Amino acid sequence: MPGWNDQVIEEFRSNGGRVGGAFAGTPLLLLTTTGARTGRRHTTPLTYLRDGEHLVVFASNAGADRDPAWYGNLLADPKVAVEIGDGTSIEAFDGLARPVEGAERDRLYGQIAERFPAYAEYQAKTERVIPVVALYRSGPRTRALGDELMRIHRELRRQMDDLLGAVDARLTGDRPAGAPPTLDGWLRERCLLFCEAVHGHHTNEDERGFPLLEKNFPELAPVLQELRREHETLARIRAEIEQVLARLDAPGRDAAGLRDRLHALAGRLREHFDKEERRLLDHLNRL
Repeated sequence: MPGWNDQVIEEFRSNGGRVGGAFAGTPLLLLTTTGARTGRRHTTPLTYLRDGEHLVVFASNAGADRDPAWYGNLLADPKVAVEIGDGTSIEAFDGLARPVEGAERDRLYGQIAERFPAYAEYQAKTERVIPVVALYRSGPRTRALGDELMRIHRELRRQMDDLLGAVDARLTGDRPAGAPPTLDGWLRERCLLFCEAVHGHHTNEDERGFPLLEKNFPELAPVLQELRREHETLARIRAEIEQVLARLDAPGRDAAGLRDRLHALAGRLREHFDKEERRLLDHLNRL
């Protein structure tokens, strides 16, 4: 809802971080992410909680069956900008976004649902587990880049497994949990969001991460060149994944063949993620 967002953002910045109407008294911040596909900056008003020294936001998308665009953006590039106000002035800072998992995620989501019951309703409306994201101020303690790589890869693996499970259900004639009536379009949209997240992640590595590693660890140059070549191959694989999904409803399709091909392509992505972690993790955490 770009028009609605723009109104809230304007009111937020004009009133030191406070807004009226339906959101009067609600703790809001502005989160700016970089578009995974376009590279453009996007600002979104979000409800937040404080948890110790950092802020926490929730990718509820009002209970929709897909993650909001801003969440896909920060998976591809976790560097974000945050604006927060006290009603008199606004503090702006750069930060890093980290998805929160497991018991920590459940604890924080329970807090927001207790304070704002609409969030319990959002989770009840969808089969997906609504992501929770912690926002850390940029600084020495947020430079564990290897840990960030692991978090991004875990989330991309989760999205890929969800997509494969939905396709398997579609090919066997079942309706995936949470799927709308327009099933094929829904699957293609999920595929597009996943492929854009992978593309944004690899673009960020090629343009920022790998040059930083080459500067600090010249001995990694052959490894990084190999990974860059794999990124080119994976771009073709992403295109083939989209082509496979486009054939799901084709007359006379070979369901078993489509499923096998899709799982094989996903396997290539997993192998690449594993290789990056083996070869880069220690060096990234030493930066």
